[in-house]
Parts: sequence; structure tokens; C-alpha cells
Amino acid sequence: MKRTMIRYRTKPEGSEENQRLIEEVFKQLHQMAPTRVQYVVLRVDEDVFVHLVGVAEEVDNPIPTLDAFQIFRRDIAERCLEVPAQGDAKVVGSFGMPGW
Repeated sequence: MKRTMIRYRTKPEGSEENQRLIEEVFKQLHQMAPTRVQYVVLRVDEDVFVHLVGVAEEVDNPIPTLDAFQIFRRDIAERCLEVPAQGDAKVVGSFGMPGW
């Protein structure tokens, strides 16, 4: 499974809108119910967001193709103080988080 972490800081006035847009992505994901895809978003210290994505090697990541995700991404630069930084993530240890 390929795992990716994306981290960024929003402007204080953009945090609630950012969360609302992420929630729309999850609504669409739940309707679509893709298999072999894992996605979690954490909100840290009000303005920091961390996205963790896991996609099986043989599967194309469906998240970027979602209408809700494209809307989320459209104005992200305007909502951010720190632009999204992305990197491959490797699990060092996991407890109680199946698949991670």
C-alpha cells in the first residue's frame, strides 16, 4: 500500500471553510465506497490539517477525481498560510489502526 501524508496550515479565517470542504469530500467518498483506499484527515491546533492517504499499489487513487475534492483543492492556496507539503509515509508502528 502506498501511503502519503499531506500537511498544511490554514489562515485562521479559512479553517472552518477548509473543514467544511473536507467533510464534503468524505460524504462523496462514503457514497462512492471505493475499496483498497484509506483516508483520514486530522485537524491539529485549530489551523493545521494533516491528510493521511493509503491506496493499494494496484488501484488508482480515486480521491483526486471526486467533484468534492476538486472543489476543495480549487482555492486551497487562498485558505493557507503554509502551502501543503506532501511526502511518502512509512508506518513505523501501529496499534488499533487496521491497515496502518
